[in-house]
Amino acid sequence: MALQLDLEEQEQFDEFKHFWSRWGDYIVWALIVVLGAYAAWSGWHYWQRRQATQSAVLFETVEHAAEAADLVLMERSFGDLKDKFGSTTYSNQAAFEVAKTFYEKGQSQKAEEILSWVIKNPIEPGYEALAKLRLSALLTERGAFGEARTALGGSTVPEFNALFEDRLGDIDLLEKDPESAKAHFTKAWTAMDARAPYRRFLEAKLNSLGVDPTATGKSTETSAKLSSSTDAPTPSNKKSADPKDPS
Repeated sequence: MALQLDLEEQEQFDEFKHFWSRWGDYIVWALIVVLGAYAAWSGWHYWQRRQATQSAVLFETVEHAAEAADLVLMERSFGDLKDKFGSTTYSNQAAFEVAKTFYEKGQSQKAEEILSWVIKNPIEPGYEALAKLRLSALLTERGAFGEARTALGGSTVPEFNALFEDRLGDIDLLEKDPESAKAHFTKAWTAMDARAPYRRFLEAKLNSLGVDPTATGKSTETSAKLSSSTDAPTPSNKKSADPKDPS
């Protein structure tokens, strides 16, 4: 009985040796790839957590410095955040806080530079759109209307379309171009959610230019109905096909 078990064990061992000699290298390399991928995945997540933690600390420093109006510390901390963690959302969030503080302290040029940096280094499309809108406001305020238009150029997220059109309309009014302003305000009014409170402000702008967007919408609807009724066939007496018929 013992001899039979020894023979079975030897046979199983020989089969395993044969299997390993054929597939052993593949198994080892597969394990290396799997373990390597897991190590890389763990390392990436560790790096991301470390980046998020350190950038959060710098963001808080920027925020506290802005609240205390310590412009030197704020600018230095933001510089570190931008240079070391420019790919994190904290860098863009801090940029808006810093730009706002510089503007309030009468340093609009620095505010413009920071907003321009966000436009060139956006973390999310919404941040880029917001930076364009705020930068255009600063440029419009100092009379750089051409630059303000340029700042609003390019594609943007749909949620900002109405605000972009509204700003372009404001620039048109400042440049004494009411017809173009009407077009931009109308686009803004149409694109904006009907429940948005700002839509009433747009309506007031249009009213001041002699345009009632609500009436325009109603007249368009009426015209469409009239057009459809005109296109409908009307009964008529058939004419004779005889060429001698005087009718």
